[in-house]
Amino acid sequence: MNPELKKLHAEQEKAQKILTQLEHQQQHLKNRISHLEKGERQKRTHRLITKGAAIEKLLPGSKEMGEAEFFSLMEQILSLPEILPLLPKESDEA
Repeated sequence: MNPELKKLHAEQEKAQKILTQLEHQQQHLKNRISHLEKGERQKRTHRLITKGAAIEKLLPGSKEMGEAEFFSLMEQILSLPEILPLLPKESDEA
């Protein structure tokens, strides 16, 4: 076999090996990103459920309220002057 051809085949094999390694690395990074995003969603879901449960415990009648009624009640409660100083300041967290 031509030495030049042998050399090119060896380079091709080496490049293919590197490509395969990089593809595995890329997939690993995609999996890690997905895992972290899923964790953030789970934390948010847990927080929302916990706070919703606390509201239902402290305000038992809220279970039977429709969504519009509940939001209206919360707006009225949160607009009371006595409540405003008790509320935390807005943060960048969404």
